[in-house]
Amino acid sequence: MTTGLIPGGHPPDPRPSAARTPHQRRDPVGRGALSADNRPRSSVITARAAASFEPVGRSVATARSFVRDTLQGWGFADIIDDAVVLTSELVTNAVVHAGTHADVLCLRSDDGVRIEVADRYPEREIPLQGSLATMGNPDREGGRGLQLCAAIAARWGVEYTPTQKQVWFRLDLPDRPVGTRAAGPSLPADLLPLADSRVRVAVVQIDRTGAISAWNEDAEELFGYAADQVTGKPLTDLAAWPHTPGTSTGIVEALQLSRWEGSYGIRAADGRVTPVYASHLRVRDTGGEPSTVCLLVRNHERAVLQTPLRVPASDTNTGSDGQSTDPFEVFIGSPAPDDLDGLLQRTVERARDMLDADSAFLLLATDDETELEVRASTGLPSARQRFARVPVEAGPGRYGSARMPAVHEDLLAVPGAVPLLSGTGMRSVVTVPLKVEGRLTGSLGVAAEAAGRYSNEEALRLQFAADRIALAVESARLGELERLRRGSLSFLVEASDLLAGTLDRDQTLALMAQMTVPTLATWCAVYTIADQASEPYLSYVLHEDEELIDGIKSLLSKVPPPDPVPTPGARVWAAPAEAAHDAALRSSMRSLGLTGGPTHQVASGIGPTLATASAVGGETVVLPLVARNRVIGMLTLGKPTDEHFRQEILELAEDLSRRAALALDNARLYSERTAISQALQRSLLPPELPSIDGVEVEVIYRAAGEGNEVGGDFYDVFPISDGAYGFAIGDVCGTGPNAAAVTGLARHALRLLAREGLSGPAVLERLNSAILDEGARSRFLTLLYGEMRPQADGSAELKVVCAGHPLPLRLRQDGTVEPAAEPQPLLGVMEDLELYEESVTLDPGDVLLCVTDGVTERREGTRMLGDDGLADVLTTCTGLTAGAVAARIMRAVERFASDAPSDDMAILAMRVA
Repeated sequence: MTTGLIPGGHPPDPRPSAARTPHQRRDPVGRGALSADNRPRSSVITARAAASFEPVGRSVATARSFVRDTLQGWGFADIIDDAVVLTSELVTNAVVHAGTHADVLCLRSDDGVRIEVADRYPEREIPLQGSLATMGNPDREGGRGLQLCAAIAARWGVEYTPTQKQVWFRLDLPDRPVGTRAAGPSLPADLLPLADSRVRVAVVQIDRTGAISAWNEDAEELFGYAADQVTGKPLTDLAAWPHTPGTSTGIVEALQLSRWEGSYGIRAADGRVTPVYASHLRVRDTGGEPSTVCLLVRNHERAVLQTPLRVPASDTNTGSDGQSTDPFEVFIGSPAPDDLDGLLQRTVERARDMLDADSAFLLLATDDETELEVRASTGLPSARQRFARVPVEAGPGRYGSARMPAVHEDLLAVPGAVPLLSGTGMRSVVTVPLKVEGRLTGSLGVAAEAAGRYSNEEALRLQFAADRIALAVESARLGELERLRRGSLSFLVEASDLLAGTLDRDQTLALMAQMTVPTLATWCAVYTIADQASEPYLSYVLHEDEELIDGIKSLLSKVPPPDPVPTPGARVWAAPAEAAHDAALRSSMRSLGLTGGPTHQVASGIGPTLATASAVGGETVVLPLVARNRVIGMLTLGKPTDEHFRQEILELAEDLSRRAALALDNARLYSERTAISQALQRSLLPPELPSIDGVEVEVIYRAAGEGNEVGGDFYDVFPISDGAYGFAIGDVCGTGPNAAAVTGLARHALRLLAREGLSGPAVLERLNSAILDEGARSRFLTLLYGEMRPQADGSAELKVVCAGHPLPLRLRQDGTVEPAAEPQPLLGVMEDLELYEESVTLDPGDVLLCVTDGVTERREGTRMLGDDGLADVLTTCTGLTAGAVAARIMRAVERFASDAPSDDMAILAMRVA
């Protein structure tokens, strides 16, 4: 075995040469070091999953799904996006660029996962010297897999054997503290938190189904419900979640966590929501049954349950024992939240408590620092203003206090000074900037309902705290942005695969909407434009709640569509929100009888109207769908009332819209081409079969090839004159459009010549000349042509010419089968043909079966149905109608082989009644 060491990376794992392919690995331990560094490690492989993928393009998507499903099942959600991106690049290198099978092996350990991708092309070496940048040019289609490994993976390497090359990488799980014990120092009485004289702690126990199983006396006093009123009910029926914004975990998920601490609301018996601070602990009884114990106090008494600060908030960095204390932990507390939303929410709650405020909020700057985006708030009317944006500089609504501390003693005196607080009832506010290395990264503010609450002293205290947390917030923000970008890359890869997998227009529209809802937006509408002279047409609407789709569709149909502006990027569209507001207002007024009309006629419709208004009442953006320098539609994304889009989400939606536009235009072009092709093909088929007295006629036709309705096989039954009918079944050499062209020539020529009164041989001889006149475009043709005359005694007289075609079979009433004609030369090969016609009499109950060679040459391996096999099937059709005979023959042909037919097939059955 030879091992390639990647410059700038860690050495690869030493592995026994006997364990090289995924299906050979069995022993979970003792295979050498799991990681590539030189440190001693005690990691033990606890699970493995392996799969092999063929060297075809679709294998890349299948490999991504395999890795995603495996890590999701192991509970490694934190590293799924990184693993999927790296696996996608490495499998692409194997199946696309190396052109070999790819073997993927996932190994789980206690602290991470190792993924190995092996191909069977060991000659593809990795340079042992030189810069890592020389391994692949970013402008090339391939070669970026190892660069991504170096940038993302904790450790990685390459191994060679005589039969394969293996690239592996390892992703470590992020460290999470299991728990931290903390104790606060002794404090003077005036620094202790305020609480009621009688502190009540509600103890509520939740079983594994989420239902309340225990409810103590303090819970009855706090919320007004007796224990028997709530026992057995889900806690979600009482919880108003979340009471404070910024909580990314739902209550159902929170009840499954081992520990959880935070704020939400409980709907009391009087209908009011009581803000509470809760501490959840997951336990199990002696029988192993899990449940969750919830301790709840009034929100202003949170100090009863909250972990105390290590030292009081002051300018000193030294505790009572003389040891230095981190100022960040003094403000945030320990342990600090490990996610951005949790950190921001903890920040606003501590800032509110520090200045004894009624509310607090925190805004983060966008990448270009021209706007501030609301990311956390507490004490404000609702969390629905999250991700709202306000400008930093210039304009009538400028956020004047963004770059320096500011105190507003009374907002009524300076309207619009802090746009976020408009209409909230807050009077006084202090705001301070969050800066990192002199660059504005955000703004922190606290507000009170009373005027004149704050002075410069409070501004300095808040600025001191903001300076301590600014770096941590910026670091968490960058980490979140990096995770979002990696997730966006994975999302776009999956979206591209899905959009490229269909050429159906309606399915493409559905995929566009399903990929955006609910990942990017709450609801989505797709407008399409047929041509430059057409108005945008509402083609598809989707909402995460299916019951609201019809209401949104009805609302949008009454609003003029957005203008098809080709300018790239998202633009705000206010019309849906305004229309929703007006519709809800009118419905509410009618329900109250304010318009003077009867109220019972509209009372039943007010609910859906208000629900639709709430669903569409938030921010709505429009992204143009531009393909081949033409606007072919608009992608409309919306949020519910007062919600806004993050800038990162809009950028991701713009990338998606470009891919979706090209897929939609490809589907349009394919649909147009298919419609033209099918219209031309349908013109080559007989319009309908004639009704012949005393004779049943049935035809089954199957053209080979996707989207083909006509191929090289054809049939026709048509009246000639004086009660005579012509019938024909033929097979042009080859399949597809070229053969179909000769099909049209033959079918129309037969009808024209037969109605001129020519005999069967004369008709075929002239058709032979017409085919030869086509020159290089001509193709030879086998043809069975005949004329039928029903007789007064119930029989039918036939005159038949079989020019190189499979012989027609006659089924008598006694079950015997025999050929009804003799073989003669085919058409389109020789100029001088000597053809003759044969006479056949069909008695009542007899069946004449005519087929093309696609039926008799049906194959399964080395077996072929053949003329004898067809005759055997026909003997079982005695007494059946013509339609039943044709259907039984087709079923026998389809069941003879499992593969789809590769040749055109036509079956013509005629039975004398």
